[in-house]
Amino acid sequence: MDPSLLQINQKPKSKGKPGLPKTSTDYAIVSKQGLENDFNNFRSFKKKNDPNMALMLLSYDIIKNLNIEGWPVQPGDLGENLTFNNIDYSKFSPLQQYRVGEIEMEISFICDPCMTLKHLPYIGNEKVKDFIKTLVGRRGWYARVLKPGKIRKGDLLKKI
Repeated sequence: MDPSLLQINQKPKSKGKPGLPKTSTDYAIVSKQGLENDFNNFRSFKKKNDPNMALMLLSYDIIKNLNIEGWPVQPGDLGENLTFNNIDYSKFSPLQQYRVGEIEMEISFICDPCMTLKHLPYIGNEKVKDFIKTLVGRRGWYARVLKPGKIRKGDLLKKI
């Protein structure tokens, strides 16, 4: 089966609330800054809206593996904007370019796990250090948007 967009995840800015988990939407508009109606505090303030961090991608195989390991992760929990089906996480690497829906994007760099993950209801302060350790190298990839446009759940992911 071809790789496809399993889920689009977003979380609007909400004062006093963490950006995790992100919730599902069936379609979205993507600009050079990222997904409309999505806010990432780290990207916005610490990284000054770095265009190399416009989107965060994750493949569903990582979520399945985390579930097998006993972590009840669901799409959107790790802060990814786009969750893909039918592609091995190890296939992503920097500078690769992909098309999904109307957009084109380029993989920038891997996302490091952070303490924000403690806000997930099944993690908390007690488990966050262990969770971060297990996520090293598996949290997701950041991508730069080369061509803005619309995306829909189910859109195919094509390498360009």
